[in-house]
Amino acid sequence: MATARRVVVAPDKFKGSLTADEVGDALRLGLLDGDPMLEVTVRPLADGGEGSVAACLRAGFAARTVRVRGPLGDRVGARFALGGGTAVVEAAEACGLQLLGGNRAPLAASSSGVGDMIRHALDAGARRIVLAAGGSASMDGGAGMLTALGGRLTDAAGGRLPAGAAALRSVAHLELAGVDPRLSHAELVLAADVDAPLLGPSGAVAVFGPQKGAGPAEAALLEHALGVLASVAPAAGTGADLAALPGAGAAGGIGFGAYLLGARHVSGAEYFAELAGLPAVLSGASLAVTGEGCLDSQTLAGKLPLIVAAQARSAGVPAIAAVGRCLIDAAEWRGAGFAAVHALADRDPRCATDPELSVHQLRLLGHELATTCPSVVADRRATAP
Repeated sequence: MATARRVVVAPDKFKGSLTADEVGDALRLGLLDGDPMLEVTVRPLADGGEGSVAACLRAGFAARTVRVRGPLGDRVGARFALGGGTAVVEAAEACGLQLLGGNRAPLAASSSGVGDMIRHALDAGARRIVLAAGGSASMDGGAGMLTALGGRLTDAAGGRLPAGAAALRSVAHLELAGVDPRLSHAELVLAADVDAPLLGPSGAVAVFGPQKGAGPAEAALLEHALGVLASVAPAAGTGADLAALPGAGAAGGIGFGAYLLGARHVSGAEYFAELAGLPAVLSGASLAVTGEGCLDSQTLAGKLPLIVAAQARSAGVPAIAAVGRCLIDAAEWRGAGFAAVHALADRDPRCATDPELSVHQLRLLGHELATTCPSVVADRRATAP
């Protein structure tokens, strides 16, 4: 039996709608509406995508704001987090879809700004750089990031290639000898929530191309371009087939570029859950509430709600998911460790396009959990005077 009437709220963002902080705050207010005597601990989390820097700042890191190249080459302000010799660089800060507004440019967008941020992190004295790879607008296989750090991509005539994925069809040579030497004295960590390889039916283009705006013709071009990039990589002395590694397809292939720089891959969700001290926070709780925009097969492959459910199970705490949509059946989410799943789309379909309504529904859900959830109600009865 739990030793305290405490609920842990540990959500990810609802992509394109609400930040993890907004989700957590709405649930917290609803829980306290239903039972003001509850102790509610909120730990908004990230999985390596948007919100990763914010998660680090909540954990005590300091923010550094720098000017870098955006996805189409214009200068943008971007933050990275710095603490204890570790810098967390969020790819979406420099080349995120949000920087393009409602537009998409999968053939032209570049990851150059990510390389710019890594340079700034090295300038700040970082000895470990955690690359939170998610939410990018680019599909260039990390080519822009590599060139920003001193790598060279040239065509058969030795000419430098322009930025963007489309140009990779002409790449004939990849040289890494000029990469910033400070990287050889730093640890580079790829924190990603996906295991996609660079190429193929489960690769970067097939899985993430549509969300970056790639139609069928563009997807075919992108797959070819990334294949050409992968084919010239071994001549640069990279050894193994890095394109086939899990995570190489993360963030439009930024994972592949990170592997070319010697990165190791970790689960973004696990990294940020540990950073937030989630295992200790869960100890003795009555309930854990997590969530994301869409609970689907990718969630079951290791995204943040699954990690929260697993850690809650280890602590003997039931876990509930509050999500925008649920695309898996009850047998699947129960098998993943969730006691219940509540989808906002089932409560009110208008939530899909109305963030304010989503906040309202999350607050109502919090109230319901405080007053009807068996683990919370049972603990209230057990601790009543």
